[in-house]
Amino acid sequence: MGEISVERQHLDRLLADSASTYGAPYQRAFAEIAETRRGRPAAEILPLLRRAADDALLDFTDADLREQAQAISSG
Repeated sequence: MGEISVERQHLDRLLADSASTYGAPYQRAFAEIAETRRGRPAAEILPLLRRAADDALLDFTDADLREQAQAISSG
């Protein structure tokens, strides 16, 4: 899989933490997308990741999300 850069002050948004309003919902969505879309084209996965990131108030760059989508696509 690829590498994702996250600034130190935003780690709470990514890590699964029941106290965090950001990271846990995105991790759940990511896991579900990865499970159900593995092997599908990255272009199909990208909008799902964008919606999940937006819903979780995560400010991933387009490059971050493309990399995640490609990682899911390639399995």
